[in-house]
This record gives sequence, structure tokens and C-alpha cells, in this order.
Amino acid sequence: SPSGSLWPLPRSLSILPPQLQLAPSRFQLVHGPGSTAGPGPAPPLRALCRYYDYIFGYSQWQNRGQRPLHAGTELLQLQVIISSKDSEFVKTITCILSISIKDQLSVTEPMAVLKAEKVWGALRGLETFSQLVYEDDYGSFLINESEITDYPRFAHRGILLDTSRHFLPLKSILTNLDAMAFNKFNVLHWHIVDDHSFPYQSTTFPELSGKGSYFYNHVYTPTDVRLVIEYARLRGIRVIPEFDTPGHTQSWGKGQKDLLTPCYNGEHRSGSYGPVNPILNTTYHFMTDLFQEISQVFPDTYVHLGGDEVDFSCWKSNPDVTEFMKQQGFGTDYAKLESYYIEKILGIVSSVNKGYIVWQEVFDKGVKIKSDTIVEVWIGNLYTTELSNVTRAGFTTILAAPWYLDYISYGQDWKKYYNVQPLNFSGSEKQKKLVIGGEACLWGEFVDATNLTPRLWPRASAVGERLWSSENVTNIGDAYNRLVKHRCRMVRRGIAAEPLYVGYCDHEIREL
Repeated sequence: SPSGSLWPLPRSLSILPPQLQLAPSRFQLVHGPGSTAGPGPAPPLRALCRYYDYIFGYSQWQNRGQRPLHAGTELLQLQVIISSKDSEFVKTITCILSISIKDQLSVTEPMAVLKAEKVWGALRGLETFSQLVYEDDYGSFLINESEITDYPRFAHRGILLDTSRHFLPLKSILTNLDAMAFNKFNVLHWHIVDDHSFPYQSTTFPELSGKGSYFYNHVYTPTDVRLVIEYARLRGIRVIPEFDTPGHTQSWGKGQKDLLTPCYNGEHRSGSYGPVNPILNTTYHFMTDLFQEISQVFPDTYVHLGGDEVDFSCWKSNPDVTEFMKQQGFGTDYAKLESYYIEKILGIVSSVNKGYIVWQEVFDKGVKIKSDTIVEVWIGNLYTTELSNVTRAGFTTILAAPWYLDYISYGQDWKKYYNVQPLNFSGSEKQKKLVIGGEACLWGEFVDATNLTPRLWPRASAVGERLWSSENVTNIGDAYNRLVKHRCRMVRRGIAAEPLYVGYCDHEIREL
């Protein structure tokens, strides 16, 4: 059916029998009357050009003789009308909870109309429209008369990319931002640095990447970062950077003296280093300067601060840390020392007017966090219990635990991700409203530019529909049929998405 390749499935969908034809030489994507999206390099204007290419630009039949158009059956225009009177389309998306992206799409001859309150809804509606267009055996472009109303189930629909364990070239990141837009994701969680390398090029502390990156050109310059942020913005995607401390910081220590804790073997230094040293004032001076820079470079209102997997063994071995623990009255409870550090970092980040997201250990260890902290749940099969606990405490929550796509297995594991029900945990309606969405995470131990895209897509597409579509969209057979076609569409648009199972794509035959 004409709706059989829509992904993710819209909220309300009516596909009617009448077919309309689109002639590439005459069909136009235009701003409708009364639309607030004016001229300039705004997302709507760029998107109209982009989606024209998505609809027509990949066809091998485009310049061949098309079947004659019959009177009264041609669709001449799609008018995009954005009703919001503010100028949000010229700014970065900043609000994590209140983005209004409902859109209404009406396809009738001779003109289709896409109405949205905000530009971000228009971008998602353009994607839906592009998915409705199909080719017949003669190379004619067709679309059925349709009425669609759409909006997402969850506000936060994220993809985590890890650029530390393997450096990902800029092109790989941009390609996957395109794929995210095709699947209506709206957050790039950029896990930009970690133990293994520090590719973020800081202007305040250039030695961090100078000594902490794998190689001199394995860095993201300020220009690179701006490009990623702008490329994402034009596709309705926010970029939230993660600078994870106090653990996962071995690469930081190469370019910043005395930042990490010296480990001891008995009474002598062992020559190795542990997490960030939480007892020195210089640590917090450094973090203040670094996060001041980060707050200027990344315009989103949130920063991810990590806080996971902190190994206490080095702290325990260090006599200066032991003495500090006594002075603070922490005894031998090193979780209190971790809390001491994280609370100071949270204060620093708040002082530069950023909100923050943390991994669940920060909550689990009883760190005093502000009520507006967002907690990301990632650990194992007990995530339903964690969701209950975090939301019962009143914290906004993001779910990642069931969607770690770096774990691979033989077969169609996309079904496992698709069958997750994010709100299937014990809690009140008030608690469940605190779950604002989720993330598909692709950690980089075994992933670089050679296998990033096929490992991510279309497996992440399953997460995308779960976070976008209605909770009653659960038919796995129908999902398979639609996802096979959606995967072929992504391949046709230049995304090297792996196949779900045996078969072929229609465009492969047409291009012979």
C-alpha cells in the first residue's frame, strides 16, 4: 500500500485511493501564505531544497520519457505553513521538554498543504511527505490523496555516538545526522571524549587534544564543532556534548598536569593515575574554565556530565586523599568523596547557565542533585526498577538501558529493541510523565567509520518508532514490512543501512 513504507508510523493516517502524479519539472515545494518562515538560511528554506532531491534526485528514471500526465491528476505544489510568530527557526533548539512539533499534512489535487506551529514540526512533516511519494513501473512519481496528523510520543529521541574509542571523521557524523532526520530523532548525544582519546580541541586548553588525541588530525576543531551543530540544527536535531568525569578521564591527564589522582603502591607512587583528583583547588579552577568554554561552544541548554563507573581503588591508595577524607569526616566512604566532587561540578555548570544530564550512578550514590537534573538510566536488565526509583524521587528521566546497540547478535535483533515498552514500570501517571524519552547508544570499542552506519541503521530505526509512534503500534509483522522498505529508502539516500533479512530493494532493479 502507499502507506506501507512510512517510518515511524504517524499518529493519525488516512490514505485514499485517488492517485496524483508529480512532474519533477513542475512540482514545487514552497512556503505557504502566512508562513513565518521567511528568507534566509533557516531550516525550512534549506529543507525544501533538500527534500526535493530526496523525492526526485535519486531516480534513474527522472530524465526519461514519463507516462503522460492525465488532466486533473497532477499535484503541483506542497505548501509549508509555519504558524508560530517567534523567530525560533533562526535559533538553535534549546528546550528539552516543550518543543511543539505537531504537524498536519493534507494531500489533495492540485496542492498539498503542510501546517505546523513550529519549524521543527514542518521538518518532520516534510519527511513524512517524502515517504508518501513512490514510483510506478514506468518511472512516474505518484502520491495518494492523504490526511495525516502527527506528533511524537516522547520529546527526547536520541542517538549516542562515541568519538573517543575510535575517531569518527566529520563525514561519518554528518551522514548519521541525515539518517537521524530520516527516522525523526532529535538529539545527538555526542560522547566526544573518554579514557582513550580527547579529540575535542579546546581553545582554552589546547594541550588536552594536543597530547590526548590519537593523532594531530584526530581532533574536532572549533570549526568542525560549529559545522556539526549547524548541520544538526538545520535537521531539527540538538547536540548535547558529554564531558564525563571524574572517571573515564585518562586521556585528559596527558594534557593537563596534576588533574588526575596519582596512584600508590604502598608508600610509593606506582606511576599510574586514577580518576580526576577531587582534593585540589586547581582541579575546580580548571573545570570552571573548561565548562565556561563548553557553555559558549555548545549552545544547547544541557550538558551531559557523565558520572558513571568511578573506580575508587586509586583514591584509596593515595595518602593525601586518605587525609582529606579524614578532614572532611567522610571516614572510608569513598562514595561521599565522589559526591563531594560531583556536587562541585554541578555548581560550576549551573554557574554558566547550563542544565545537566547525569548517568544513573550519580543518583544511585545519593549525590545531592538539583530537582531539575535529568537522570539517564543505562544499567542492565533491572532498568524498570531504576525507572521506578528515579521517577519516584521526582527526577526527569531518559531511558537507554535496553537500547545499547553496540551489543550485536545473529538474527533480527531490531525486534528486541522494537518490543521495549519504556513506560512498563511500576509507578504513577505522574512518574511516567517524567520519562521524556530515550536514546539508542552505539559505544565505540568495536566501531569506527567502516562499520558505524550499517551497525546503527536500521536497528536504531526500531528505537525511533518506539519513541515516536503511539504506544499501540506494536505489530511486528507490519513493522518488518515497513522497515524493509524504509531501509531501502535510506540506502537510496546514501545511508549504508544493513539489510534486515534476505531480499532486495526495488531501486536495485531499476538501476540495472
